[in-house]
Amino acid sequence: MGTTSLNLKEELSSNTLLLSSGDDRRYTKHIHDNVHGNIYLDPLSLKFVDTEQFQRLRDLKQLGISYMVYPGAVHSRFEHSLGVYWLASEAINTLKTYQGLELDIDRFDMQTVKIAGLLHDVGHGPFSHMFEREFIPRVLDGLKWSHEEMSLKMIDYIVDEHNIDIESESLKKVKEMIIASETGSPKSSKEKLFLYDIVANGRNGIDVDKFDYIVRDSRACGLGCNFQFQRVLETMRVIDDEICYRAKEYLTIHKLFAARADLHRTVYTHAKAKAIELMLIDAMVFANDVLQFSSYIDEPAKYWKLDDTILKTIETSSSQDLKESRDLVLRIRRRDLYQFCNEFAVPKEKLDYFKSVTPQDIICSQNSSHPTLHEEDIVVSNVKIDLTRGRNNPLESIRFFKVGILLG
Repeated sequence: MGTTSLNLKEELSSNTLLLSSGDDRRYTKHIHDNVHGNIYLDPLSLKFVDTEQFQRLRDLKQLGISYMVYPGAVHSRFEHSLGVYWLASEAINTLKTYQGLELDIDRFDMQTVKIAGLLHDVGHGPFSHMFEREFIPRVLDGLKWSHEEMSLKMIDYIVDEHNIDIESESLKKVKEMIIASETGSPKSSKEKLFLYDIVANGRNGIDVDKFDYIVRDSRACGLGCNFQFQRVLETMRVIDDEICYRAKEYLTIHKLFAARADLHRTVYTHAKAKAIELMLIDAMVFANDVLQFSSYIDEPAKYWKLDDTILKTIETSSSQDLKESRDLVLRIRRRDLYQFCNEFAVPKEKLDYFKSVTPQDIICSQNSSHPTLHEEDIVVSNVKIDLTRGRNNPLESIRFFKVGILLG
């Protein structure tokens, strides 16, 4: 482990975050959030929030259909987006307080980071990730489509539709920050790369998006969460153009990745929730010929009208063409769900030799010479849950420091 000399400009006498003139609270709107408390929206951010396209996020549940298993999980993408906006604001304010002169953080940087946090999920489809990962590939021949890319289109549409006065360079960087976690994502500037670590961190996965949804999802589902993001936010510093973390927070950051994995195991891939999700996918696929949900992804002007209320659209329609879809929704309401049969956890040492199981594999394993199951009767979910870096320890890609020393 090498050591590098490190000089940090610390102002430990005050924990107060300095507000730029653009953040003067006389000109902000105050919102009370049940996770972060008081959130203050600056005038430019408010222009985005007060559009029908952003307000649509109120009708997109953060956890899709998980509320049918965890009744409290009714929080929306709207409140999550406000939470990420606020944490992005806190993060950049902290860096400005302690290293503002050294890093040359200006109002442009601060505004850009906050807008990226606010708008990072504006391209999400109905029922969380189900729409992009399950529905779209089924109806559009395996098309790889992402809500992040749709967010970029939606942002341009919102700016044009509502004549929002935002600098073109700022808008460009907002969009780059939203897709910064994607491999090979472009960055127009080679300076201040640490700004891209805040909302969607492609270097090590530590970002304010995770900070918010881990705490918010855990609370909504009534689960405990021992990850405390506040200490990480308060003590992070920029070294060599990358956000680094105090060595004392090693275990805190490990809890971030562990909490995320626990949520995947207990909530996101819950067997009953998965059964409901599969039934809803089938219902949407059957309804797509009539309602043409899949065509909306090409046009932001239509896409913003697509949200979780499509379930009620199917359920209350009297169209005979939607009967098959309607019957599936009725089964969900009456708890007549697809039946969970079994699961198998693949030992870590056998992962390299394990191929994904298919319905055909299940059919071929029947002992009877007259099989009673057919491929269309079975759905197999192959799920991988890790700490974001496969079998590698994610903390190995994170740079930690002690006062005066960088640990690399």
